[in-house]
Amino acid sequence: MTKSRIIRALARRWLPWLAVLTLATFATSAFSQNEFLDPEDAFRLESSRGAGDEVVLNWQIAEGYYLYRERIEAQRMPQATSVSLQTPPGESKDDPNFGVMEVYHGQARAVLAPAGNGILRVTWQGCADAGLCYPPQTRDIDISRLSATSSASPAPALDANSDLSIRHALHNHSLGWSLAVFLVLGLGLAFTPCVLPMLPIVSSLVVGARASPRRGLILSLAFVLPMAATYAAMGVAAALAGASLQASLQNPYMLGLLGTVFVTLAFAMFGFYNLQLPASLRDRLDRAGRRQQGGTLLSAAVMGIVSALLVGPCMTAPLAGTLLYIAESGDLVRGAAILFSLGLGMGLPMLAVGALGPRLLPRPGLWMERVKAVFGFLLLGTAVLMLERILPPPVSLALWGGLAIAIASALAIWAWQARTSAAYLALLLSVSIPMMTWGLAMQLGAAAGQADPVRPLAFLVAGNVNTPGTSAETDGFITVDAPDAMAAALSRAQAAGKPVFLDFSAQWCVSCKKIEREVYPLPEVRAALSSFELIRMDLTRSTPDQLALLRQLQVPGPPSALFFGADGRERRAQRLTGEFDASALLRQHRLALEAP
Repeated sequence: MTKSRIIRALARRWLPWLAVLTLATFATSAFSQNEFLDPEDAFRLESSRGAGDEVVLNWQIAEGYYLYRERIEAQRMPQATSVSLQTPPGESKDDPNFGVMEVYHGQARAVLAPAGNGILRVTWQGCADAGLCYPPQTRDIDISRLSATSSASPAPALDANSDLSIRHALHNHSLGWSLAVFLVLGLGLAFTPCVLPMLPIVSSLVVGARASPRRGLILSLAFVLPMAATYAAMGVAAALAGASLQASLQNPYMLGLLGTVFVTLAFAMFGFYNLQLPASLRDRLDRAGRRQQGGTLLSAAVMGIVSALLVGPCMTAPLAGTLLYIAESGDLVRGAAILFSLGLGMGLPMLAVGALGPRLLPRPGLWMERVKAVFGFLLLGTAVLMLERILPPPVSLALWGGLAIAIASALAIWAWQARTSAAYLALLLSVSIPMMTWGLAMQLGAAAGQADPVRPLAFLVAGNVNTPGTSAETDGFITVDAPDAMAAALSRAQAAGKPVFLDFSAQWCVSCKKIEREVYPLPEVRAALSSFELIRMDLTRSTPDQLALLRQLQVPGPPSALFFGADGRERRAQRLTGEFDASALLRQHRLALEAP
Protein backbone atom coordinates (compact mmCIF):
# COMPACT_ATOMS: atom_id res chain seq x y z
CA MET A 1 0.00 0.00 0.00
CA THR A 2 1.40 3.41 -0.98
CA LYS A 3 1.96 6.21 1.50
CA SER A 4 -0.92 8.26 0.07
CA ARG A 5 -3.34 5.33 0.44
CA ILE A 6 -2.25 4.76 4.03
CA ILE A 7 -2.82 8.43 4.82
CA ARG A 8 -6.27 8.37 3.20
CA ALA A 9 -7.21 5.21 5.08
CA LEU A 10 -6.10 6.69 8.39
CA ALA A 11 -7.97 9.87 7.62
CA ARG A 12 -11.19 8.02 6.85
CA ARG A 13 -10.91 6.03 10.07
CA TRP A 14 -9.79 8.69 12.56
CA LEU A 15 -10.99 12.07 11.28
CA PRO A 16 -14.65 11.43 12.28
CA TRP A 17 -13.53 10.56 15.82
CA LEU A 18 -11.34 13.67 15.98
CA ALA A 19 -14.33 15.74 14.86
CA VAL A 20 -16.50 14.23 17.62
CA LEU A 21 -13.82 14.92 20.24
CA THR A 22 -13.45 18.51 19.02
CA LEU A 23 -17.20 19.09 19.21
CA ALA A 24 -17.27 17.57 22.71
CA THR A 25 -14.50 19.94 23.79
CA PHE A 26 -16.39 22.96 22.48
CA ALA A 27 -19.61 21.72 24.10
CA THR A 28 -17.87 21.38 27.46
CA SER A 29 -16.38 24.85 27.24
CA ALA A 30 -19.76 26.28 26.29
CA PHE A 31 -21.16 25.15 29.63
CA SER A 32 -18.21 26.12 31.79
CA GLN A 33 -19.75 29.49 32.55
CA ASN A 34 -22.50 27.75 34.60
CA GLU A 35 -20.24 25.51 36.70
CA PHE A 36 -20.70 27.41 40.00
CA LEU A 37 -23.63 26.72 42.32
CA ASP A 38 -25.92 29.35 43.73
CA PRO A 39 -24.79 30.29 47.26
CA GLU A 40 -27.91 28.77 48.85
CA ASP A 41 -27.03 25.44 47.18
CA ALA A 42 -23.30 25.61 47.90
CA PHE A 43 -23.89 26.36 51.61
CA ARG A 44 -27.21 24.94 52.80
CA LEU A 45 -28.16 26.21 56.26
CA GLU A 46 -30.57 24.36 58.53
CA SER A 47 -31.45 25.60 62.01
CA SER A 48 -33.07 23.77 64.91
CA ARG A 49 -33.44 23.59 68.70
CA GLY A 50 -30.70 21.56 70.32
CA ALA A 51 -30.41 19.91 73.72
CA GLY A 52 -31.39 22.32 76.45
CA ASP A 53 -31.63 26.00 75.60
CA GLU A 54 -29.58 25.91 72.39
CA VAL A 55 -29.91 26.93 68.77
CA VAL A 56 -28.03 24.59 66.42
CA LEU A 57 -26.92 25.83 62.99
CA ASN A 58 -25.81 23.24 60.44
CA TRP A 59 -24.39 24.00 57.00
CA GLN A 60 -24.26 21.28 54.34
CA ILE A 61 -21.35 22.33 52.11
CA ALA A 62 -21.24 21.13 48.50
CA GLU A 63 -18.19 19.29 47.20
CA GLY A 64 -15.57 21.71 45.92
CA TYR A 65 -16.64 24.52 48.27
CA TYR A 66 -15.54 25.65 51.72
CA LEU A 67 -16.88 27.91 54.50
CA TYR A 68 -14.77 30.33 56.59
CA ARG A 69 -14.95 29.73 60.33
CA GLU A 70 -14.15 33.38 61.09
CA ARG A 71 -16.98 34.57 58.82
CA ILE A 72 -19.74 32.77 60.76
CA GLU A 73 -21.35 35.47 62.91
CA ALA A 74 -24.71 36.19 64.57
CA GLN A 75 -26.62 39.16 65.95
CA ARG A 76 -29.82 39.54 67.94
CA MET A 77 -32.29 41.77 66.13
CA PRO A 78 -33.49 44.46 66.04
CA GLN A 79 -30.80 45.70 68.45
CA ALA A 80 -28.01 44.27 66.22
CA THR A 81 -26.26 42.95 69.35
CA SER A 82 -23.45 40.53 68.51
CA VAL A 83 -23.60 37.09 70.14
CA SER A 84 -20.93 34.44 70.53
CA LEU A 85 -21.26 31.19 68.60
CA GLN A 86 -19.56 27.93 69.54
CA THR A 87 -17.80 26.51 66.47
CA PRO A 88 -15.43 23.53 66.22
CA PRO A 89 -11.86 23.96 64.92
CA GLY A 90 -11.57 24.00 61.14
CA GLU A 91 -8.91 23.05 58.62
CA SER A 92 -6.06 25.48 58.09
CA LYS A 93 -6.00 26.90 54.57
CA ASP A 94 -3.72 29.43 52.89
CA ASP A 95 -6.55 31.28 51.21
CA PRO A 96 -5.75 33.50 48.19
CA ASN A 97 -8.36 36.02 49.36
CA PHE A 98 -7.73 36.34 53.12
CA GLY A 99 -4.45 34.54 53.83
CA VAL A 100 -4.24 31.71 56.38
CA MET A 101 -7.80 30.92 57.56
CA GLU A 102 -9.72 28.11 59.21
CA VAL A 103 -12.29 26.61 56.83
CA TYR A 104 -14.87 23.82 56.78
CA HIS A 105 -15.47 21.27 54.05
CA GLY A 106 -18.56 19.07 53.78
CA GLN A 107 -20.32 20.29 56.92
CA ALA A 108 -20.09 23.12 59.44
CA ARG A 109 -21.80 23.52 62.79
CA ALA A 110 -22.37 26.42 65.17
CA VAL A 111 -24.24 26.50 68.49
CA LEU A 112 -25.80 29.45 70.32
CA ALA A 113 -26.41 28.99 74.06
CA PRO A 114 -28.48 30.22 75.71
CA ALA A 115 -30.85 30.52 72.77
CA GLY A 116 -33.22 33.12 74.16
CA ASN A 117 -36.04 34.40 71.94
CA GLY A 118 -36.57 36.85 69.12
CA ILE A 119 -34.85 37.12 65.75
CA LEU A 120 -31.32 35.85 65.22
CA ARG A 121 -29.50 37.23 62.17
CA VAL A 122 -26.83 34.78 60.97
CA THR A 123 -24.09 35.78 58.52
CA TRP A 124 -21.58 33.49 56.76
CA GLN A 125 -19.22 33.53 53.80
CA GLY A 126 -17.56 30.86 51.68
CA CYS A 127 -15.75 30.25 48.42
CA ALA A 128 -15.31 27.66 45.70
CA ASP A 129 -12.04 25.79 45.20
CA ALA A 130 -12.20 26.83 41.54
CA GLY A 131 -11.64 30.47 42.51
CA LEU A 132 -15.05 32.10 43.03
CA CYS A 133 -15.62 33.84 46.38
CA TYR A 134 -19.22 34.58 47.33
CA PRO A 135 -20.31 37.77 49.12
CA PRO A 136 -21.46 37.32 52.73
CA GLN A 137 -24.86 35.59 53.03
CA THR A 138 -27.44 36.52 55.69
CA ARG A 139 -30.53 34.86 57.09
CA ASP A 140 -32.94 35.94 59.83
CA ILE A 141 -34.14 33.07 62.06
CA ASP A 142 -37.16 33.32 64.35
CA ILE A 143 -35.98 31.32 67.36
CA SER A 144 -39.52 30.84 68.72
CA ARG A 145 -40.51 28.92 65.57
CA LEU A 146 -37.65 26.44 65.59
CA SER A 147 -38.57 22.81 66.15
CA ALA A 148 -36.69 20.66 68.63
CA THR A 149 -34.24 18.05 67.35
CA SER A 150 -31.23 16.14 68.59
CA SER A 151 -27.97 18.02 69.03
CA ALA A 152 -26.30 15.77 66.48
CA SER A 153 -28.11 16.91 63.36
CA PRO A 154 -27.68 14.49 60.44
CA ALA A 155 -27.37 15.47 56.83
CA PRO A 156 -30.75 16.37 55.31
CA ALA A 157 -32.62 13.47 53.73
CA LEU A 158 -33.27 13.34 50.04
CA ASP A 159 -36.63 15.04 49.39
CA ALA A 160 -38.31 13.43 46.38
CA ASN A 161 -40.62 16.46 46.03
CA SER A 162 -37.81 19.04 45.87
CA ASP A 163 -35.86 19.67 42.70
CA LEU A 164 -33.24 21.59 44.72
CA SER A 165 -32.75 18.59 47.01
CA ILE A 166 -32.25 16.32 44.00
CA ARG A 167 -29.85 18.78 42.36
CA HIS A 168 -27.89 19.20 45.60
CA ALA A 169 -27.59 15.40 45.96
CA LEU A 170 -26.30 15.05 42.39
CA HIS A 171 -23.62 17.64 43.05
CA ASN A 172 -22.47 15.95 46.26
CA HIS A 173 -22.54 12.22 45.56
CA SER A 174 -20.73 9.79 43.31
CA LEU A 175 -22.09 8.54 40.00
CA GLY A 176 -22.63 5.05 41.45
CA TRP A 177 -24.74 6.44 44.29
CA SER A 178 -26.77 8.55 41.87
CA LEU A 179 -27.42 5.63 39.51
CA ALA A 180 -28.59 3.38 42.35
CA VAL A 181 -30.84 6.01 43.93
CA PHE A 182 -32.40 7.02 40.61
CA LEU A 183 -33.07 3.38 39.77
CA VAL A 184 -35.12 3.18 42.98
CA LEU A 185 -36.80 6.53 42.28
CA GLY A 186 -37.70 5.29 38.81
CA LEU A 187 -39.28 2.17 40.30
CA GLY A 188 -41.44 4.45 42.47
CA LEU A 189 -42.44 6.54 39.45
CA ALA A 190 -43.47 3.38 37.60
CA PHE A 191 -46.70 3.30 39.61
CA THR A 192 -47.73 6.91 38.90
CA PRO A 193 -50.63 7.70 36.53
CA CYS A 194 -48.22 8.87 33.84
CA VAL A 195 -46.21 5.64 33.57
CA LEU A 196 -48.84 2.99 34.34
CA PRO A 197 -50.37 3.25 30.82
CA MET A 198 -47.17 1.66 29.48
CA LEU A 199 -47.93 -1.66 31.23
CA PRO A 200 -50.87 -2.61 28.97
CA ILE A 201 -48.74 -1.69 25.95
CA VAL A 202 -46.04 -4.16 27.01
CA SER A 203 -48.68 -6.73 27.94
CA SER A 204 -50.34 -6.46 24.53
CA LEU A 205 -47.00 -6.97 22.82
CA VAL A 206 -46.38 -10.16 24.80
CA VAL A 207 -49.93 -11.46 24.39
CA GLY A 208 -50.00 -10.62 20.68
CA ALA A 209 -46.78 -12.57 20.11
CA ARG A 210 -47.92 -15.48 22.35
CA ALA A 211 -44.40 -15.38 23.72
CA SER A 212 -42.66 -17.78 26.04
CA PRO A 213 -41.28 -16.35 29.32
CA ARG A 214 -37.82 -15.99 27.78
CA ARG A 215 -39.24 -14.38 24.66
CA GLY A 216 -41.47 -12.15 26.81
CA LEU A 217 -38.43 -10.89 28.71
CA ILE A 218 -36.60 -10.17 25.45
CA LEU A 219 -39.61 -8.27 24.07
CA SER A 220 -39.87 -6.28 27.31
CA LEU A 221 -36.17 -5.43 27.13
CA ALA A 222 -36.64 -4.34 23.52
CA PHE A 223 -39.36 -1.98 24.80
CA VAL A 224 -37.70 -0.74 28.00
CA LEU A 225 -34.15 -0.06 26.78
CA PRO A 226 -35.17 2.27 23.89
CA MET A 227 -37.71 3.88 26.23
CA ALA A 228 -35.01 4.63 28.82
CA ALA A 229 -32.57 5.81 26.13
CA THR A 230 -35.21 8.11 24.64
CA TYR A 231 -36.04 9.42 28.08
CA ALA A 232 -32.37 10.23 28.69
CA ALA A 233 -32.03 11.91 25.29
CA MET A 234 -35.19 13.95 25.88
CA GLY A 235 -33.94 15.06 29.28
CA VAL A 236 -30.60 16.21 27.91
CA ALA A 237 -32.31 17.98 24.99
CA ALA A 238 -34.74 19.68 27.37
CA ALA A 239 -31.92 20.82 29.67
CA LEU A 240 -29.98 22.19 26.69
CA ALA A 241 -33.06 23.97 25.35
CA GLY A 242 -33.87 25.33 28.79
CA ALA A 243 -37.52 24.28 28.51
CA SER A 244 -39.68 21.20 28.76
CA LEU A 245 -39.49 19.17 25.58
CA GLN A 246 -42.24 16.97 26.99
CA ALA A 247 -44.62 19.95 27.07
CA SER A 248 -43.93 20.67 23.40
CA LEU A 249 -45.05 17.15 22.49
CA GLN A 250 -48.22 17.32 24.57
CA ASN A 251 -50.41 19.06 22.02
CA PRO A 252 -53.92 18.04 20.95
CA TYR A 253 -52.82 16.72 17.56
CA MET A 254 -50.14 14.37 18.92
CA LEU A 255 -52.29 13.16 21.80
CA GLY A 256 -55.30 12.70 19.52
CA LEU A 257 -53.18 10.68 17.09
CA LEU A 258 -51.83 8.50 19.90
CA GLY A 259 -55.34 7.95 21.30
CA THR A 260 -56.52 6.87 17.85
CA VAL A 261 -53.63 4.41 17.59
CA PHE A 262 -54.55 2.82 20.92
CA VAL A 263 -58.23 2.55 19.95
CA THR A 264 -57.20 0.90 16.67
CA LEU A 265 -54.99 -1.59 18.51
CA ALA A 266 -57.75 -2.29 21.03
CA PHE A 267 -60.31 -3.17 18.37
CA ALA A 268 -57.73 -5.45 16.77
CA MET A 269 -57.42 -7.20 20.13
CA PHE A 270 -61.22 -7.64 20.13
CA GLY A 271 -60.91 -9.45 16.80
CA PHE A 272 -62.85 -6.94 14.68
CA TYR A 273 -60.02 -6.95 12.14
CA ASN A 274 -56.40 -7.95 11.65
CA LEU A 275 -53.84 -5.22 11.20
CA GLN A 276 -51.71 -6.31 8.27
CA LEU A 277 -49.29 -4.60 5.93
CA PRO A 278 -49.27 -5.16 2.14
CA ALA A 279 -48.07 -8.65 1.25
CA SER A 280 -44.79 -7.52 -0.37
CA LEU A 281 -43.79 -5.41 2.63
CA ARG A 282 -44.99 -8.13 5.01
CA ASP A 283 -42.74 -10.69 3.31
CA ARG A 284 -39.72 -8.40 3.63
CA LEU A 285 -40.41 -7.76 7.30
CA ASP A 286 -40.97 -11.45 7.86
CA ARG A 287 -37.54 -12.24 6.44
CA ALA A 288 -35.99 -9.51 8.59
CA GLY A 289 -38.02 -10.72 11.56
CA ARG A 290 -36.63 -14.22 11.31
CA ARG A 291 -33.18 -12.74 11.63
CA GLN A 292 -34.41 -11.00 14.82
CA GLN A 293 -35.57 -14.29 16.37
CA GLY A 294 -39.25 -13.59 16.27
CA GLY A 295 -39.84 -10.48 14.21
CA THR A 296 -41.42 -8.21 16.86
CA LEU A 297 -38.32 -6.70 18.47
CA LEU A 298 -38.38 -3.75 16.10
CA SER A 299 -42.04 -3.01 16.79
CA ALA A 300 -41.40 -3.29 20.55
CA ALA A 301 -38.50 -0.83 20.27
CA VAL A 302 -40.60 1.62 18.23
CA MET A 303 -43.43 1.42 20.79
CA GLY A 304 -40.92 2.03 23.57
CA ILE A 305 -39.67 5.21 21.88
CA VAL A 306 -43.19 6.46 21.12
CA SER A 307 -44.31 5.73 24.68
CA ALA A 308 -41.38 7.67 26.14
CA LEU A 309 -42.19 10.64 23.91
CA LEU A 310 -45.95 10.83 24.35
CA VAL A 311 -47.26 8.58 27.12
CA GLY A 312 -44.96 9.50 29.97
CA PRO A 313 -43.40 10.27 32.24
CA CYS A 314 -44.77 13.47 33.72
CA MET A 315 -42.57 16.16 35.17
CA THR A 316 -41.28 14.98 38.56
CA ALA A 317 -38.82 16.30 41.10
CA PRO A 318 -36.12 13.72 40.16
CA LEU A 319 -36.43 14.72 36.50
CA ALA A 320 -36.52 18.45 37.29
CA GLY A 321 -33.51 18.24 39.59
CA THR A 322 -31.52 16.30 37.00
CA LEU A 323 -32.38 18.83 34.29
CA LEU A 324 -31.17 21.65 36.54
CA TYR A 325 -27.99 19.70 37.26
CA ILE A 326 -27.29 19.14 33.54
CA ALA A 327 -28.02 22.77 32.66
CA GLU A 328 -25.75 24.09 35.41
CA SER A 329 -22.85 21.64 35.24
CA GLY A 330 -22.78 20.88 31.52
CA ASP A 331 -22.04 17.23 32.39
CA LEU A 332 -24.16 15.71 29.65
CA VAL A 333 -22.77 12.18 30.00
CA ARG A 334 -23.41 11.94 33.74
CA GLY A 335 -26.85 13.52 33.39
CA ALA A 336 -27.84 11.16 30.57
CA ALA A 337 -26.62 8.14 32.54
CA ILE A 338 -28.70 9.20 35.57
CA LEU A 339 -31.81 9.72 33.44
CA PHE A 340 -31.22 6.35 31.76
CA SER A 341 -31.08 4.74 35.21
CA LEU A 342 -34.34 6.51 36.12
CA GLY A 343 -35.91 5.13 32.94
CA LEU A 344 -34.68 1.62 33.72
CA GLY A 345 -36.26 1.86 37.16
CA MET A 346 -39.58 2.80 35.58
CA GLY A 347 -39.20 -0.19 33.25
CA LEU A 348 -38.60 -2.83 35.94
CA PRO A 349 -42.33 -3.65 36.38
CA MET A 350 -42.60 -3.92 32.59
CA LEU A 351 -39.76 -6.45 32.56
CA ALA A 352 -41.60 -8.42 35.25
CA VAL A 353 -44.79 -8.36 33.16
CA GLY A 354 -42.87 -9.58 30.13
CA ALA A 355 -41.08 -12.38 31.97
CA LEU A 356 -43.83 -13.58 34.31
CA GLY A 357 -46.93 -12.57 32.37
CA PRO A 358 -46.74 -15.40 29.83
CA ARG A 359 -46.65 -18.01 32.60
CA LEU A 360 -49.97 -16.73 33.89
CA LEU A 361 -51.66 -16.79 30.50
CA PRO A 362 -53.79 -19.77 29.45
CA ARG A 363 -53.12 -21.91 26.41
CA PRO A 364 -54.64 -20.93 23.03
CA GLY A 365 -58.40 -21.25 22.85
CA LEU A 366 -61.45 -19.41 24.20
CA TRP A 367 -59.56 -18.28 27.30
CA MET A 368 -56.82 -16.72 25.18
CA GLU A 369 -59.41 -14.76 23.20
CA ARG A 370 -60.87 -13.42 26.42
CA VAL A 371 -57.44 -12.50 27.75
CA LYS A 372 -56.81 -10.61 24.51
CA ALA A 373 -60.13 -8.82 25.03
CA VAL A 374 -59.02 -7.82 28.55
CA PHE A 375 -55.89 -6.27 27.09
CA GLY A 376 -58.08 -4.59 24.50
CA PHE A 377 -60.01 -2.89 27.29
CA LEU A 378 -56.70 -1.90 28.92
CA LEU A 379 -55.63 -0.27 25.65
CA LEU A 380 -58.96 1.57 25.51
CA GLY A 381 -58.30 2.82 29.04
CA THR A 382 -54.88 4.01 27.90
CA ALA A 383 -56.54 5.87 25.03
CA VAL A 384 -58.90 7.59 27.47
CA LEU A 385 -55.90 8.55 29.65
CA MET A 386 -54.33 10.21 26.61
CA LEU A 387 -57.48 11.97 25.43
CA GLU A 388 -58.58 13.25 28.84
CA ARG A 389 -55.56 15.56 28.78
CA ILE A 390 -57.18 17.56 25.98
CA LEU A 391 -60.89 16.99 26.58
CA PRO A 392 -63.20 18.83 29.00
CA PRO A 393 -63.44 16.96 32.33
CA PRO A 394 -67.13 16.00 31.96
CA VAL A 395 -66.44 14.50 28.51
CA SER A 396 -63.56 12.48 29.99
CA LEU A 397 -65.86 11.24 32.74
CA ALA A 398 -68.39 10.18 30.08
CA LEU A 399 -65.66 8.21 28.28
CA TRP A 400 -64.69 6.44 31.51
CA GLY A 401 -68.35 5.67 32.12
CA GLY A 402 -68.75 4.27 28.62
CA LEU A 403 -65.68 2.09 29.09
CA ALA A 404 -67.01 0.77 32.40
CA ILE A 405 -70.37 -0.06 30.79
CA ALA A 406 -68.60 -1.85 27.92
CA ILE A 407 -66.53 -3.94 30.35
CA ALA A 408 -69.65 -4.78 32.38
CA SER A 409 -71.49 -5.83 29.22
CA ALA A 410 -68.61 -8.08 28.12
CA LEU A 411 -68.50 -9.71 31.55
CA ALA A 412 -72.26 -10.26 31.44
CA ILE A 413 -71.97 -11.96 28.04
CA TRP A 414 -69.15 -14.18 29.33
CA ALA A 415 -71.27 -15.01 32.38
CA TRP A 416 -74.18 -16.06 30.16
CA GLN A 417 -71.81 -18.25 28.09
CA ALA A 418 -70.43 -19.84 31.30
CA ARG A 419 -73.79 -20.40 33.03
CA THR A 420 -72.99 -24.09 33.45
CA SER A 421 -70.34 -23.17 36.05
CA ALA A 422 -72.03 -21.63 39.08
CA ALA A 423 -68.80 -20.40 40.67
CA TYR A 424 -67.53 -18.79 37.48
CA LEU A 425 -70.97 -17.27 36.83
CA ALA A 426 -71.08 -15.76 40.34
CA LEU A 427 -67.57 -14.36 39.95
CA LEU A 428 -68.33 -12.63 36.65
CA LEU A 429 -71.64 -11.20 37.84
CA SER A 430 -70.09 -9.96 41.09
CA VAL A 431 -67.81 -7.76 38.97
CA SER A 432 -70.22 -6.98 36.12
CA ILE A 433 -73.09 -5.58 38.20
CA PRO A 434 -71.03 -3.08 40.28
CA MET A 435 -69.11 -2.10 37.13
CA MET A 436 -72.36 -1.39 35.27
CA THR A 437 -73.67 0.63 38.22
CA TRP A 438 -70.46 2.66 38.39
CA GLY A 439 -70.50 3.27 34.64
CA LEU A 440 -74.09 4.52 34.72
CA ALA A 441 -73.22 6.76 37.70
CA MET A 442 -70.33 8.27 35.75
CA GLN A 443 -72.60 8.93 32.78
CA LEU A 444 -75.10 10.67 35.07
CA GLY A 445 -72.30 12.66 36.71
CA ALA A 446 -70.90 13.70 33.33
CA ALA A 447 -74.34 14.97 32.31
CA ALA A 448 -74.35 17.10 35.48
CA GLY A 449 -70.91 18.54 34.69
CA GLN A 450 -68.92 16.44 37.17
CA ALA A 451 -65.29 15.38 36.68
CA ASP A 452 -64.31 12.98 39.47
CA PRO A 453 -64.75 9.29 38.54
CA VAL A 454 -64.39 8.31 42.21
CA ARG A 455 -67.31 10.55 43.25
CA PRO A 456 -69.41 10.99 40.12
CA LEU A 457 -72.62 11.70 42.06
CA ALA A 458 -71.16 14.28 44.43
CA PHE A 459 -73.53 16.88 42.96
CA LEU A 460 -76.43 15.11 44.69
CA VAL A 461 -75.01 16.10 48.09
CA ALA A 462 -76.19 19.56 49.07
CA GLY A 463 -73.42 22.12 48.80
CA ASN A 464 -71.01 19.67 47.18
CA VAL A 465 -70.83 20.76 43.58
CA ASN A 466 -67.79 20.19 41.42
CA THR A 467 -67.66 22.23 38.23
CA PRO A 468 -64.08 22.30 37.08
CA GLY A 469 -64.93 24.48 34.14
CA THR A 470 -65.17 27.41 36.56
CA SER A 471 -62.07 26.68 38.62
CA ALA A 472 -61.40 30.33 39.34
CA GLU A 473 -64.66 30.44 41.28
CA THR A 474 -64.61 27.04 43.01
CA ASP A 475 -61.03 26.59 44.19
CA GLY A 476 -60.02 30.22 44.61
CA PHE A 477 -57.36 30.30 41.87
CA ILE A 478 -57.06 33.09 39.35
CA THR A 479 -56.27 31.28 36.09
CA VAL A 480 -54.05 33.00 33.51
CA ASP A 481 -52.28 31.69 30.41
CA ALA A 482 -50.05 34.62 29.45
CA PRO A 483 -46.79 35.62 31.20
CA ASP A 484 -47.86 39.29 31.19
CA ALA A 485 -51.10 38.44 32.95
CA MET A 486 -49.21 36.37 35.50
CA ALA A 487 -46.75 39.21 36.16
CA ALA A 488 -49.64 41.64 36.59
CA ALA A 489 -51.32 39.32 39.11
CA LEU A 490 -48.06 38.98 41.05
CA SER A 491 -47.65 42.78 41.07
CA ARG A 492 -51.18 43.30 42.38
CA ALA A 493 -50.58 40.81 45.18
CA GLN A 494 -47.30 42.48 46.14
CA ALA A 495 -48.98 45.91 46.16
CA ALA A 496 -51.64 44.49 48.48
CA GLY A 497 -48.98 42.96 50.74
CA LYS A 498 -50.16 39.38 50.14
CA PRO A 499 -47.99 36.29 49.63
CA VAL A 500 -48.64 34.28 46.46
CA PHE A 501 -49.05 30.58 45.73
CA LEU A 502 -48.33 30.09 42.01
CA ASP A 503 -49.50 26.82 40.48
CA PHE A 504 -48.24 25.68 37.05
CA SER A 505 -50.78 23.38 35.45
CA ALA A 506 -52.00 22.12 32.07
CA GLN A 507 -55.05 20.31 30.80
CA TRP A 508 -52.90 17.49 29.42
CA CYS A 509 -51.10 17.01 32.77
CA VAL A 510 -52.56 13.95 34.52
CA SER A 511 -50.79 14.65 37.83
CA CYS A 512 -52.06 18.25 37.79
CA LYS A 513 -55.64 17.05 37.60
CA LYS A 514 -55.06 14.64 40.47
CA ILE A 515 -53.64 17.44 42.63
CA GLU A 516 -56.53 19.75 41.76
CA ARG A 517 -59.01 17.00 42.59
CA GLU A 518 -57.45 15.45 45.71
CA VAL A 519 -55.17 18.05 47.33
CA TYR A 520 -56.42 21.61 46.86
CA PRO A 521 -60.04 20.94 47.97
CA LEU A 522 -58.94 19.53 51.37
CA PRO A 523 -60.06 21.76 54.28
CA GLU A 524 -56.58 21.90 55.85
CA VAL A 525 -55.03 22.94 52.53
CA ARG A 526 -57.69 25.60 51.94
CA ALA A 527 -57.12 26.96 55.44
CA ALA A 528 -53.34 27.08 54.97
CA LEU A 529 -53.60 28.89 51.63
CA SER A 530 -56.40 31.23 52.71
CA SER A 531 -53.98 34.13 53.29
CA PHE A 532 -52.29 33.62 49.89
CA GLU A 533 -53.20 35.00 46.51
CA LEU A 534 -53.78 31.86 44.43
CA ILE A 535 -52.64 32.09 40.80
CA ARG A 536 -52.70 29.27 38.27
CA MET A 537 -50.56 29.48 35.12
CA ASP A 538 -52.25 27.36 32.44
CA LEU A 539 -49.62 25.83 30.12
CA THR A 540 -52.03 23.79 28.02
CA ARG A 541 -51.13 25.54 24.74
CA SER A 542 -47.35 25.52 25.42
CA THR A 543 -46.83 28.74 23.48
CA PRO A 544 -43.33 30.19 22.89
CA ASP A 545 -44.04 32.88 25.52
CA GLN A 546 -45.01 30.23 28.05
CA LEU A 547 -41.90 28.14 27.35
CA ALA A 548 -39.76 31.30 27.68
CA LEU A 549 -41.36 31.89 31.10
CA LEU A 550 -40.47 28.33 32.14
CA ARG A 551 -36.85 28.96 31.14
CA GLN A 552 -36.78 32.26 33.02
CA LEU A 553 -38.12 30.74 36.26
CA GLN A 554 -36.28 27.42 35.80
CA VAL A 555 -39.56 25.54 35.99
CA PRO A 556 -39.18 22.28 34.02
CA GLY A 557 -42.92 21.83 33.54
CA PRO A 558 -46.20 21.06 35.30
CA PRO A 559 -47.06 20.24 37.96
CA SER A 560 -44.99 22.79 39.85
CA ALA A 561 -45.94 25.11 42.71
CA LEU A 562 -44.04 28.24 43.82
CA PHE A 563 -44.32 30.28 47.01
CA PHE A 564 -43.78 34.06 46.86
CA GLY A 565 -43.53 36.26 49.94
CA ALA A 566 -45.37 39.53 50.38
CA ASP A 567 -42.14 41.19 49.22
CA GLY A 568 -42.53 39.58 45.80
CA ARG A 569 -39.51 37.23 46.15
CA GLU A 570 -39.89 33.52 45.57
CA ARG A 571 -39.04 31.20 48.46
CA ARG A 572 -37.00 29.00 46.12
CA ALA A 573 -36.13 26.27 48.61
CA GLN A 574 -39.84 25.60 49.21
CA ARG A 575 -40.73 25.02 45.54
CA LEU A 576 -42.73 21.86 44.81
CA THR A 577 -41.99 20.01 41.57
CA GLY A 578 -43.90 16.99 40.31
CA GLU A 579 -46.91 15.32 41.89
CA PHE A 580 -47.26 16.12 45.60
CA ASP A 581 -49.71 15.35 48.37
CA ALA A 582 -51.24 17.51 51.07
CA SER A 583 -48.55 16.76 53.66
CA ALA A 584 -45.77 17.89 51.30
CA LEU A 585 -47.64 21.09 50.45
CA LEU A 586 -48.36 21.90 54.10
CA ARG A 587 -44.71 21.26 55.06
CA GLN A 588 -43.40 23.58 52.36
CA HIS A 589 -46.08 26.14 53.24
CA ARG A 590 -44.87 26.21 56.84
CA LEU A 591 -41.23 26.56 55.77
CA ALA A 592 -42.15 29.32 53.33
CA LEU A 593 -43.78 31.30 56.14
CA GLU A 594 -40.66 30.85 58.30
CA ALA A 595 -38.23 31.80 55.54
CA PRO A 596 -36.80 35.33 55.72
